[in-house]
Amino acid sequence: MPLLFLSLVQRIHGFSPVLSGQIRTRPHRWIRLASSTVNDLSSEEKSALEEKIKSTGDQIRALKESGANKDTFAPLVQELLKLKAQLDPALAKPTQTKKTQQQKKQHSNEEESDFITARSVDYSKWYNDLIRVAGLAETSPVRGCMVIKPWGMSLWDRVRNELDAKIQNRGVENAYFPLLIPKSFLSKEAEHVDGFATECAVVTHHRLTADPDGSGLIADPEAKLEDPLIIRPTSETMIWYMFRKWINSHRDLPLKINQWANVMRWEMRTRPFLRTSEFLWQEGHTAHATAEDAVEEARAMLDVYADLCQDLLSIPVVKGVKSPSERFAGASDTYTIEALMQNGWALQSGTSHFLGQSFGNAFDVTFQDQNGEQQPVWGTSWGVSTRLLGALIMTHSDDAGLVLPPKVAPVQVVIVTIPPKKSDGPEVQQRLNAAVDDLVEKLKAKGIRVKVDDRDYVRSGAKYFEWERKGVPLRIEIGPRDVQNEVCVFKYRVGDVEKKSVSWVDAAQMVESGLKEFQSALLERANERLQDGIRQGATYAEMKSLLENDEASEYNGPGLFLVPWKCDADNERKIKEECKATIRCYPLKENQEGMHEGQKCFYSGEEATHMALFGRAF
Repeated sequence: MPLLFLSLVQRIHGFSPVLSGQIRTRPHRWIRLASSTVNDLSSEEKSALEEKIKSTGDQIRALKESGANKDTFAPLVQELLKLKAQLDPALAKPTQTKKTQQQKKQHSNEEESDFITARSVDYSKWYNDLIRVAGLAETSPVRGCMVIKPWGMSLWDRVRNELDAKIQNRGVENAYFPLLIPKSFLSKEAEHVDGFATECAVVTHHRLTADPDGSGLIADPEAKLEDPLIIRPTSETMIWYMFRKWINSHRDLPLKINQWANVMRWEMRTRPFLRTSEFLWQEGHTAHATAEDAVEEARAMLDVYADLCQDLLSIPVVKGVKSPSERFAGASDTYTIEALMQNGWALQSGTSHFLGQSFGNAFDVTFQDQNGEQQPVWGTSWGVSTRLLGALIMTHSDDAGLVLPPKVAPVQVVIVTIPPKKSDGPEVQQRLNAAVDDLVEKLKAKGIRVKVDDRDYVRSGAKYFEWERKGVPLRIEIGPRDVQNEVCVFKYRVGDVEKKSVSWVDAAQMVESGLKEFQSALLERANERLQDGIRQGATYAEMKSLLENDEASEYNGPGLFLVPWKCDADNERKIKEECKATIRCYPLKENQEGMHEGQKCFYSGEEATHMALFGRAF
């Protein structure tokens, strides 16, 4: 907390932007009283007010110097302003008179603030605050779309590079397909078009023209498209249209294609990374000669996704198959990986679909087998998106900011140099520079991503604060005294509370081993949360009682429920209406042959057909 106060003081000498915003926009219920009484204040009353103002100000300063957080002294700030307004009513007048102006200022203050709402106060607000202060993304002028900033994009780049290598190791080739899809293509597969119809953005004209009334631009009535174009919500229809051209013989199979792209799904309620109208992803599409090969491909890609989450992001997941109601539109089966966030909600983190012959039939894709007979083609599609960054944030981060596993962190180690005193000679700075260069060289030789923060216009405390917010796993502090003693100071983002002095000789080796331990510790902590967050044996009444008032903003939610279930779409819909819970999946591990036998459905009381994982989800 002292670091938080130090950073704030460097930029402002009063209250933080968040507190200022709250003060300016808070209703001024006491203004009338102050205005009507100030002229009647006696000299004794005025002196008493001044004494109270001084005493309250001293209390605020003492709390700040002790490292107290803003929530602790916020009431005192409000009291101080009230006292000052009684002394001088002009201080009580709002700087804005129009409601819209007040809202704009409040919004501006929130955007500029480095304050993070505590998870226990409002988990949803915490998530949005963290994305802002860590510099991951921000809203764009286009509703529901975000601008991914360099720190956020560097995280996605690391996910992309790691996953792309895994995909290509399976014999998949990268390609690219158009952003725009003829509307008639979507109509070829009935279930598919039904699944995406409400999310499609449609291009109806190919040019603009000046509005005759002079008010701007309009779609040119003479430029209407005969076949409107859909901004791709996914690319099955376009890709299977091309597969028809590329597949003739059994020698052309299997055909495995992947593309890295953006897609558009018109969302009404959006959350950065978790659910936005436009997002980045990869989508793989494969064609096979047999159903068995296609199912094997879909299952194998699910394993690739699960391994990526565990090994790169330290996120454990539950692998399962979706219920018929939750399948991808047009698929015969949808496989999923489900992660558990800190608030007890699930997050679908990747899916792989066995498409059967639906798209092959819709686009008349066949192949000639070894006997010269025409045979239908079996398909799969699979993908993960920037939603993985939302999972990363909500799995590991805390009230101080991001917490990043070293394997995915854009910067694994930041070295913060402590500048020499002004009285020190130039040789002191030279020795410091040489020591830092030596350590950087050794770390880079071990493949460690390291950054030196030697900005002379930013104080050390502010640097610590900034890199902590960004989630860098390890901070190393080096100053002239450390160089003289041949040591440096280690401070990990989470784990050890105290700083640790490390011998210069051992530093590089200890960084390498320490980062591995850090990665493993995050996975272990997340895995414990997942295991503890799955309740077994609950009745429906118990689950409903726990979930019906569970909201995304609540930090410690009840988690997930593994229960015996008879597959029934109507009952599934009723449960969703009654307590907003959905079947996240039928876990593969708990649905091996015979595991549900002899059990009764926790909702209908009939013979169970599956073990189902229920819960709230983002």
